[in-house]
Amino acid sequence: MSMARRLGLCGAALAMALVFGGWATGPSQAAAADFTLDQALSYPFVSELVSAPKADRIAWVRLVKGVRNIWAADGPAYLPRQVTSFTADDGQELTQLTFSPDGTRLVFVRGGDHDANWPAKGGLQPNPTSGPTEPKVEIWSADPTGAAPAKKISDGDAPAISAQGKLVFLRDGAVFTVKSEGAEPTKLFFDRGKDGRLAWSPDGSKLAFVSNRDDHAFIGVWSGETTPITWLAPSTGTDGSPIWSPSGAKLAFTRQPGEGGPPSPLLVNTPQPWSIWVADPVTGAGRLVWKSAETLRASYPDVAGEANLHWAGEDKITFLSMADNWPHLYSQSLLGGLPKLLTSGAFMVEHVTAGKDGKSLIYSANTGAIGDDDARRHLYRIPVDARAPSPLTSGESLEWSPVSLSDSVAYITADARRPPAVEVVTLATGKRHRLDLQAPDKDFPEAHFVTPRQVTFKAPDGLLIHGQLFQTGGGNKPGVIFVHGGPPRQMMLGWSYMRYYSNAYAMNQYLAAHGFTVLSVNYRLGIGYGYDFQHPAKGGWAGSSEYQDVLAGAKYLQTRGGVDPSRIGIWGGSYGGLLTALALARNSDVFKAGVDLHGLHDWSRDLAETLGPPSGRYEQGDRAEAMAVAFKSSPVADIDRWTSPVLLIQGDDDRNVRVNQTIDLARRLRDRNAPYEELIIPDDIHDFLRYENWRKADAATAEFLTRKLGVK
Repeated sequence: MSMARRLGLCGAALAMALVFGGWATGPSQAAAADFTLDQALSYPFVSELVSAPKADRIAWVRLVKGVRNIWAADGPAYLPRQVTSFTADDGQELTQLTFSPDGTRLVFVRGGDHDANWPAKGGLQPNPTSGPTEPKVEIWSADPTGAAPAKKISDGDAPAISAQGKLVFLRDGAVFTVKSEGAEPTKLFFDRGKDGRLAWSPDGSKLAFVSNRDDHAFIGVWSGETTPITWLAPSTGTDGSPIWSPSGAKLAFTRQPGEGGPPSPLLVNTPQPWSIWVADPVTGAGRLVWKSAETLRASYPDVAGEANLHWAGEDKITFLSMADNWPHLYSQSLLGGLPKLLTSGAFMVEHVTAGKDGKSLIYSANTGAIGDDDARRHLYRIPVDARAPSPLTSGESLEWSPVSLSDSVAYITADARRPPAVEVVTLATGKRHRLDLQAPDKDFPEAHFVTPRQVTFKAPDGLLIHGQLFQTGGGNKPGVIFVHGGPPRQMMLGWSYMRYYSNAYAMNQYLAAHGFTVLSVNYRLGIGYGYDFQHPAKGGWAGSSEYQDVLAGAKYLQTRGGVDPSRIGIWGGSYGGLLTALALARNSDVFKAGVDLHGLHDWSRDLAETLGPPSGRYEQGDRAEAMAVAFKSSPVADIDRWTSPVLLIQGDDDRNVRVNQTIDLARRLRDRNAPYEELIIPDDIHDFLRYENWRKADAATAEFLTRKLGVK
């Protein structure tokens, strides 16, 4: 068992707890509760939804208890069928599903950690089972009809298939191809940069790509084995997101300034300007068609899809900007003039796709007819030349990840009880068709889940903060604050579109059913409430201004009826782990116990590792001041005030928060005899790849909070 614990259950008690199916699901609690932890975690999770560019065929990944498989369906009936046959909780991701344009071929990537902040040393891939064979990131091929078994093609990543059927992919920063399945891959061309963002022209004769040169980046176009690479309007800037016009006669891309200039301030937010360019893929000649203002709000958007570039015909481009404080869609004519605002209001546009008609966009947004829809997602369709959105979905459900079909839109949907599933809405009638052949297991306890309620409260500086309250029954129960990670995330009134936060949602439901009142706090730095909320002054290492929202949430929870104000706990992962540690270090008088999953605890150490050694030039900017402020903004700066018990959980192959952060904190707590326990999981990553490891972490979390906060 990959577990080390201090100051906790003895070995016999630990073994007994696991025999009964989970730390918080032993005989007495399972008998009293509506459902067990295992039942709560048995939900199916659906992701990676894609559609074929020129066929009404869709595919997606379905994950149940660690077993990942790909499913597909065809219009007009959209009856789901399984097209892969994996059976193990092996921790190998299935991502980047890619159809050939006609939908007859489907490739995908197996393995890796595609949400990592950095690669592992030596290029090693995650091995969460601690198996004796080194895993690789692999390109696989699946028959979308399900008639033939899936098979590996090659080691590689980020596949793209041309209209002519040519498969290319990335390996070690270069572009490779295979002429036929089973053949040895060959490098498509030489480029001294690190290549990415592969995009075939509509006719399949040319391949656009990003060539990253560290301090700048070019857009290149490959046109054949004997033709030199064409570079599009090369500059000192950093170019990205290449997209082809419908005819293939033009390429649009984004441009940001290259590295250099005086050091940017670390303690103050500064504008990140950007622009959109269009170039000829044959000559490389390009021109500027739009540029942002030099303001904070107009900075390059750090939201889903980033710039979200799409063509609307040959002479119009649509994009996303937060210039008015909210992520909204705009269209820009290549003939000139000002961009046209397509969406407006106090809401965020998030997942965006182009309509098959070439004249519309389909997007998700946190707005709708219900007052608390800012904590949901609904789908809308809008023409590219008018501010006239039409709702495709509404109500108390949530919808995201739309993909366009000839007469309909497929997407993923969930609500407060039903976990994510694929659904299709017909554009002409608005009729929604849920692919019910993928219903959860009969033991999944959705009928016993509580519907969370939207609540608001004020931070000490007056900022309005939103949260979701999970509360059942009466009594004088302990309260628990949940804080999400990211931090550009938003917890909602239902299941999340991210696997990590669907796990957290299931856990909050379980805690609410087993003696706790839970408040999930959407603190500043998160998405869903505008640019200013997402980019506050003195946030993060510059002062941890977001912590006041967490403390305000706890004080709000203390005032709720049915909550014992003397028994408030906290839990969270990643940035939520950081905030959990801050709460225990600064306010052990309020927070009586906490569970810190892979949190960051010393901003100054992280900042130093991120920035690297000081540059050799004279100018150093505010680095020294930032290091001092970063330390004061960290949990370890207030370690002497930390008296409440904590459970530390982390995988030691974490590529998002270095495991040295937990090791360092454990040593500091040990040296001052502060109460802490550990659950260290060898070889797994930040977002645990194996169901069994998430189950261990969740079970330990529930048991610890139950034991420390005195739930009967």
